[in-house]
Amino acid sequence: MAVIEAPYRREIWLDDVQFDSGMRLLRITIKEGRRFTQLDLDSDTAERWAQIMRDWAGNGGKSPAG
Repeated sequence: MAVIEAPYRREIWLDDVQFDSGMRLLRITIKEGRRFTQLDLDSDTAERWAQIMRDWAGNGGKSPAG
């Protein structure tokens, strides 16, 4: 779906993954040097995470509480 070049030479891949069972997840893969971190999120979790990120970014990168 997308590749994001992030600070400190990190790369973030976003992929729509569909399993044989029909389950679809958003796969987030973060590459930091030679290390990879992979998260599979369902649509509800992805929506919640996206809202938190929108709130943070819309507040100039500050926590809404602080």
